Amino acid sequence: MDGAEAAPFGHHRGMDEETALRPVREDDLDVLESLTEDQGAAGEYGWFGWWDLGRFRRRWAENRMLGEDGGMLMVVAGDERLGFVSWWRRTSGPRSHCWNMGIALLPAARGRGHGTRAHLLTARYLFAHTTLHRVEACTDVANVAERKALEKAGFLREGVTRGAIWRDGEWRDDVVYGLLRTDPLP
Repeated sequence: MDGAEAAPFGHHRGMDEETALRPVREDDLDVLESLTEDQGAAGEYGWFGWWDLGRFRRRWAENRMLGEDGGMLMVVAGDERLGFVSWWRRTSGPRSHCWNMGIALLPAARGRGHGTRAHLLTARYLFAHTTLHRVEACTDVANVAERKALEKAGFLREGVTRGAIWRDGEWRDDVVYGLLRTDPLP
């Protein structure tokens, strides 16, 4: 992103406080690291222990967080950084793939509707700029706020994957949500 700054995706003129997505900048890397490496910032459902502390800086140097098999965008409201969304290609059959996405918001941004809008914007972005037909997201069955945000963004609850995620010393169940490009978006 040398030169001109990219306009945020989902931003509308005159709506500076509306949630939008934009490419990650180098000065955002500290926020990404905080949301994954600081237990307080990551929160109950986002803390998985410390691991590979240099991964974001390597990815930044490699592809600025945007690649063929996945990517990451910042969630913003005006100039305020709220967190990030990410997606990665998941094999769903011998000749098929879908996107799996995740989100991490700073504690001050949670519970204000930004997660719902960020999920919706990420799905719209992926359907507009890739040919994959499905976007899915998984969350801990106990993460009621995330489940509500996904449902408000148009994702349909598809089922529970038992014992899918290791976090805080035990295996936890995940709820799987899916959205097809042919599904109506709110």
